[in-house]
Amino acid sequence: MQGVLSGFAVIAVVIAVGYGIGRRGYLGDGGREVLTKLAFHVASPALLFTTLARADLSVIFSDRLLVTAMSTAAVAGVFVAVGAARGWGVGRTTIGALCSSYVNSGNLGIPIAVYVLGDASLVAPVLLFQLVGVTPVALTVLDLASGGEKRPLWQRLLTPLRNPIALGSLAGVAASASGLRVPGPLMDPLTLIGNMSVPAVLLAFGISLRGSTLPLRGAERAPVLLAVALKAVIQPLVAWALAAGVFGLHGASLLDVVVTSALPAAQNLFTYASGYRVGEVLAREAILLSTVLAVPVLVVVAALLG
Repeated sequence: MQGVLSGFAVIAVVIAVGYGIGRRGYLGDGGREVLTKLAFHVASPALLFTTLARADLSVIFSDRLLVTAMSTAAVAGVFVAVGAARGWGVGRTTIGALCSSYVNSGNLGIPIAVYVLGDASLVAPVLLFQLVGVTPVALTVLDLASGGEKRPLWQRLLTPLRNPIALGSLAGVAASASGLRVPGPLMDPLTLIGNMSVPAVLLAFGISLRGSTLPLRGAERAPVLLAVALKAVIQPLVAWALAAGVFGLHGASLLDVVVTSALPAAQNLFTYASGYRVGEVLAREAILLSTVLAVPVLVVVAALLG
């Protein structure tokens, strides 16, 4: 329980600082946009490269990862189906599907894995799955749905290679798979730059809260409610059912997959929404509400399965 509260406290403080910066206008009218672009084009790709270049890719082959992948696909599929039926649009529906299923495995998942599960590496399979599998696909869809002139098929197939976040992820995986040891003079600056990613995302998120209406009062109420319900309640329930009923996991293994599935929507989803200028209100409100709800959900999960 201490890990749950500690992880959320850190995030809340940084977001609050961003809100204060926005109210005071310290970064001017374009402060949020600058931080968002910094995170999207520079810091996040560096963070993903340095993280994945050092990762052991063998951790992705496990029953826990299958549970994560299946629960992610299940809740994202529900949102996509509803979004298609309601005509919410490809870009908006993609952001909503991410908010329904893409967990905060980095800046929140790591401290919770340390304090609740006792091992930071337990969040690595989820982190790798999202970075290597979900992110390139989602960003490709957002790229193709963003409009502009029609491009040849071969250019569309290479869309992930034009996205800085996807490119950083793929480069990190390639470095790890090849056994390449990145020299310190190159890795150290990239690590330093990557360390800006999480603070920049959280500060930009906090700035975006200035002047915004209370959640669930605008036109995005329906997709926000659906995304939050899927993320905070349905995904951990699906993960528990799959882990216990299908894969026969129990004890610490069962706790691991349910806790990681109960993590809230990741803050970097707001960066994606802002970068593509689609579903920004949906992302902001879904992240905020799922983060608030994740506290009691994780406490309950830890109490029941711990």
